[in-house]
Amino acid sequence: MDGAPTPSQSYARGVAQGQWQDDPAQHPALAELDRIHAALLSTPVENGFLGRLLGRKLEPVKGLYYWGEVGRGKTFLVDLFYDHLPLPTWSASGRTGVPHAQDGQSGDGGKYRTHFHRFMRGVHDRLRQHAGESDPLAKIVREVRGKLRVLVLDEFFVTDIGDAMLLARLLDRMFAEGVTLVTTSNTAPENLYRDGLQRAGFLPAIDLLQRHCVVLRSDGEEDYRLRALTRSPVYRAPLDEGSDAWLASRWRELSGGTDAQPGNIEIDSRKIPVRARGKSIAWFDFAALCEGPRGTTDYIEVAREFNTLLLGDIPRFDALNEDAARRFVNLIDELYDRHVNLVCTAAGLPPALYSGTRLQGAFERTASRLIEMQSAEYLATQHKA
Repeated sequence: MDGAPTPSQSYARGVAQGQWQDDPAQHPALAELDRIHAALLSTPVENGFLGRLLGRKLEPVKGLYYWGEVGRGKTFLVDLFYDHLPLPTWSASGRTGVPHAQDGQSGDGGKYRTHFHRFMRGVHDRLRQHAGESDPLAKIVREVRGKLRVLVLDEFFVTDIGDAMLLARLLDRMFAEGVTLVTTSNTAPENLYRDGLQRAGFLPAIDLLQRHCVVLRSDGEEDYRLRALTRSPVYRAPLDEGSDAWLASRWRELSGGTDAQPGNIEIDSRKIPVRARGKSIAWFDFAALCEGPRGTTDYIEVAREFNTLLLGDIPRFDALNEDAARRFVNLIDELYDRHVNLVCTAAGLPPALYSGTRLQGAFERTASRLIEMQSAEYLATQHKA
């Protein structure tokens, strides 16, 4: 572990190799991430069987709440920290949100990274499983006692009253168990859940974030996400033999050069195939999202979890595929409402996609939104998780 590169060293190596450019505005965050990296590795936790039997607890290393405008590289820097932190990696199965070890590791003192919305969705699911028990939240936290050392949450953004009323108790118990929190957000802690119902019940959560995390604003001027999105068009028509290769190229540009690996996402215990999935980006075939038993709930979850969506092979619609057209209308409504960036290939330009009659009025709105979603103004808009 002593030889593990710090976030600053990993960043400098990437700059030297031409993988990204050096941005002085990102250096303050790197310094904080270096601090967390060093502190975690210099204070190994004794959390095996004997440590848990004796009830030992470890004070959490002070984490980081890194906030600022979209596209400034917040997620990139936090992921750089996470990916090079030499601790066991944990994941979550299905919707549970409760991490478990990968690759047969013991997982003691491990790390776990997910989207804030997915994490909270999993916590609510676990609460339902413990319904009727005394202090179910404490039981959930105890399930990962001594196992989880670092929790990384992307896009910390509170809009749901259920999340708001839960967060203070959840954070309090997590910090008490020695969990270090590193999170990104588009808003300052004091502005979270602003004007929300019963906000007074959420204020202790803000206090906990400010006490247990260094609050740092990203002051960079460069919008890297917008630059990547506008490097080439986000809508390609008509469909031809080069459509799939074009989407693959856009995937590499927008995902930081990662290879596309097929898999699934899971919503309400139902699997939806993906061509590729990143930490805030996913690539779907049209058929996977709109031809089959899909509903608005699926599209809400997709739009909340991913800020960028690649969608391939959008067909023309007529009387023979009205059901798929209706699902596509619902999908675009959710992506548009949550300001998800859409990169897609289609059989025609938006006004020419639909020739049916039943959805003519609804599809006029969809076509208008598809056009607006190609604009620089839309692409620069903050994602609403």
